[in-house]
Amino acid sequence: MGLNEFKRYLTAALVLGGILVLGAYGFYKVRQYDLASFSIILESTILTAISIYLLIFLTLLIIRYAVLIMYSFMEHLEYLVKRNEESHADPISDAALPMITLVVPAYNEGMVIQAAVRSLLLLDYPNYEVLVIDDGSSDDTYEKSLAVAREDHDVPIRVITKPNGGKADALNTGMTHARGEFILNMDGDTKLSRNTLRACIRHFDNPSIGAVAGNVKVLNRDNIWTKLQALEYVEGLAMARKAQSFMRAVNIIPGPLGMFRKTVLQQAGGYDHDTFAEDCDLTLKLLMRGWHIAYEPTAIAWVETPSRLLDLLKQRYRWTRGILQATRKHRSAMWNPRKAGINFFILWYMLFEGILWPFSTVLGNLFFVYIGLKYGVVIFLFYWWLQLTILDIVAASYCVIVEEESPSLIMYSVGFRLFYITIIDISKVFATIEEWRGTTMTWGKLQREGKL
Repeated sequence: MGLNEFKRYLTAALVLGGILVLGAYGFYKVRQYDLASFSIILESTILTAISIYLLIFLTLLIIRYAVLIMYSFMEHLEYLVKRNEESHADPISDAALPMITLVVPAYNEGMVIQAAVRSLLLLDYPNYEVLVIDDGSSDDTYEKSLAVAREDHDVPIRVITKPNGGKADALNTGMTHARGEFILNMDGDTKLSRNTLRACIRHFDNPSIGAVAGNVKVLNRDNIWTKLQALEYVEGLAMARKAQSFMRAVNIIPGPLGMFRKTVLQQAGGYDHDTFAEDCDLTLKLLMRGWHIAYEPTAIAWVETPSRLLDLLKQRYRWTRGILQATRKHRSAMWNPRKAGINFFILWYMLFEGILWPFSTVLGNLFFVYIGLKYGVVIFLFYWWLQLTILDIVAASYCVIVEEESPSLIMYSVGFRLFYITIIDISKVFATIEEWRGTTMTWGKLQREGKL
């Protein structure tokens, strides 16, 4: 065990020990507390109903965290066993590895496109090409991409420019022009870990695997918002995908890193244009056709995330509406569990996380603020927050160990629950309401800061 690994384990152990002490103290204080005011609350039918609903929701949330941690850990163990077996197996000859086309859709990515493309030339794989699709950029994206393509290097780079048609159209153009048997779709602001292609391609030895989802992590961890997003990506995305992978139920292939069989993409008709979450929509299309989605935790896509609150809210607003749009397209599977199989549970789980969870946390905060002001029991608001924070800290501690992340992320769990997730949930609530009302929206492209 290395020094850094020892520090991660020690930090997680100390944090979890502190949680146990805090939890025991909190339970003692609640028993000591005068519950007369709480009895008054129960005299109101509406407040009683809300209390019962929040109790049920909290129970479901605890079960959700427990199941995800358990299954993600089982997937982690399964991965370690497979890695050990592969280390003793005969290595695959480089000549036997299939060709992969990396499709890089780019719209006004002039600030980062050259760094992104040059980083792709360093990947550890013998047979791949880079295909940049300039989606009618109004800046110098095409010229800068072309300049890199004309440089002297071993990896072939092609640059195609087309009228602006959106990301889905750019990815479909890449699918049409790709020469590889496999296609890796990514974003124009993404940097891939050097092992990405070798790590992903091995999953396709299983003929039932149609695509592989990569592990997305935050690169620009330079202010409070980006550091909180780093925690969110590790806890909310990586842990969930690892658990879903064990259950063979990965529900979203992330835009920054997804590898596909070209034939599977073609059979599915590529990406559709009718949602703002084309990656989620395509994943559901593949699942509905019976394909399995694998998850590769060591294939990492480093991305630049919003560093300003307004940009972050715009991004999450679009994600929420896009996921709801994709879910609605495939809603028939929600009412036919026998025919839909695992997809039935996938869609209901997506609605739980996309609608029920943000609405319930916002309702809980409003409820406890109200009874605190009306009945003087502000302590219940604190314990509501504390219970949710404990869940976040436990999950963060686990993820720091498994994902080999910085222990400092655990400390952001307090701010994560205190204000960050509340702001995000409010954004999701408004997005859900406006999607239900059919309010018009635009893509809302994130302005890059060139930190790749």
